[in-house]
Amino acid sequence: MKTMITTDMVYDRLKTVMDPELHVDIVSLGLIYKIEVIEEVIVVTMTLTTPGCPLAPEIDRLVRQAIKPLGEYKIELELVWDPAWSKNLMSEEAKLKLGMI
Repeated sequence: MKTMITTDMVYDRLKTVMDPELHVDIVSLGLIYKIEVIEEVIVVTMTLTTPGCPLAPEIDRLVRQAIKPLGEYKIELELVWDPAWSKNLMSEEAKLKLGMI
């Protein structure tokens, strides 16, 4: 029997994914907009710091790799640009680490 996972479990896994350039996790950066667990599917709605981010394929790979240990779920990543990412979405810890406060 498959263990049911929660959105909190997915968030915890995504906190291990570091932005390759900024070296801050993608949750603290405010890149994760929504997580849904719908039966056998995990849907992650997220953005990137810029639309033309050259690291998009790497971040996609890292997100999937982080979620995979939760079980045999289909992982759907929805990359959105509305609302646009801004520094206001970052946690205070991320801003501090990046010298923004």
